[in-house]
Amino acid sequence: MRLAEVKVYFEKLRDDVKLPDYKNDGDAGMDVYLPDHVKIDSGMTKLVPLGFKVAIPKGYELQVRPRSGLSLKTKLRVANSPGTIDSGYRDEVGVILENIDFDDVDGRATIFIERGERLAQLVLKQVETCKWEIVDSVNEIGEDRGGGFGSTGK
Repeated sequence: MRLAEVKVYFEKLRDDVKLPDYKNDGDAGMDVYLPDHVKIDSGMTKLVPLGFKVAIPKGYELQVRPRSGLSLKTKLRVANSPGTIDSGYRDEVGVILENIDFDDVDGRATIFIERGERLAQLVLKQVETCKWEIVDSVNEIGEDRGGGFGSTGK
């Protein structure tokens, strides 16, 4: 039994589309399966449709994240990781993939992904919104750690 379950509505756009699923109890990410074969040439970025739509409750998002195994074994990356699917989005869900292998010799850097393979992960996250408050100086609020962008020397 999962610690908390939030109902997310799922619309299959094709009968053979598989529901995203958790492989183990307690996993944060649900595996997403590829509904069709995909070919991504060296240096190309491609939106890969997943064959389903979702209705996410207000106050939540689905984050699209890479699978570590696919990232380790290939030069395929989720280009906008983590991608966000907002609660108001009702179109087909897709993953933006990028083949970052630029050493294409005789087409060997082309990546082929077979139908049914696990392509990415979806993580359901609760969303908090912020309310901006304009102040004269943020230096008077809390403590300034003293820099950023490599300021610690590491």
